[in-house]
Amino acid sequence: MLERYEVEAFLTLAEELHFGRTAERLHVSTARISQTIAKLERRVGVPLFNRTSRRVELSPVGRRLYDELAPAWAEINAAFTRAVEAGQGVTGTLRVAFTDVAAGQLLVGITQLFRTRQPDCEVQIREAQIANVVPWLRDGEVDLALTDLPMRGPGLVTGQVVVREARMLAVPSAHPFARRTSITQEDLARVKLVRLPGSLPASYRDDRTPARTPSGRPIEPGPAAETFNEILTLVSAGQGTFPVGAHARRYHARPDLAFVPIQDAPAVEWGLLWRADNATARTRAFNQAAHDLLEHP
Repeated sequence: MLERYEVEAFLTLAEELHFGRTAERLHVSTARISQTIAKLERRVGVPLFNRTSRRVELSPVGRRLYDELAPAWAEINAAFTRAVEAGQGVTGTLRVAFTDVAAGQLLVGITQLFRTRQPDCEVQIREAQIANVVPWLRDGEVDLALTDLPMRGPGLVTGQVVVREARMLAVPSAHPFARRTSITQEDLARVKLVRLPGSLPASYRDDRTPARTPSGRPIEPGPAAETFNEILTLVSAGQGTFPVGAHARRYHARPDLAFVPIQDAPAVEWGLLWRADNATARTRAFNQAAHDLLEHP
């Protein structure tokens, strides 16, 4: 049998791939994590992680163990949480983050509907930079985040899509594309795309800043940016372009920028995101409120 601390140490290290960060998340010493993993590996009989002086990686056996253990552990935690919540009801405090001014406005409406249904639950709202969403959720800084998708990752759950909007390309106002009524995804081979932080899930980076067009033509990467305002500033400076949702024309209108529809691109989707092991009654009720508000505005 595995002890709880052994499961948590293994799963957390599999996500962080760094002994120091794992120890920090679990509030124990790095030595404790190393000893726990070494003990597990002796019991298994093979390494669960491949270690070098510069990086830590899951071994093939470790990857299989993680893939099979993580969902089961999330279900165990969720089952216990549901049992507790069934006795306590939807009370306490729910902390929700948003990543854009448009999302903030939408979040206000969701919160108002939620509060009419759950008057005993307080909602605290915080703004997050896009790069902070996953770390804040994993570290327990917030319970949910209203953000653009996709944000796939181990232990993360995405609720129903609440908003879909046309995808556009932000370009300098003097750019040749600014004079066009629309462009196609193949036109992206003619521009640079501002790069996103590496801390964001690969699913999000691949969606916003693909390396190639649908036909396989390469798309040149531009400089990296950490925040949305920094992205728009780099675009304005002529250092790259960036795909955005149609709401940017209203909420981020600037005389130095133009937003051009990408006619054949998939819609930009928005939804709530939370940790699988934090699927509380509060979380589920808030997600339901978001769905109901947009289904029956």
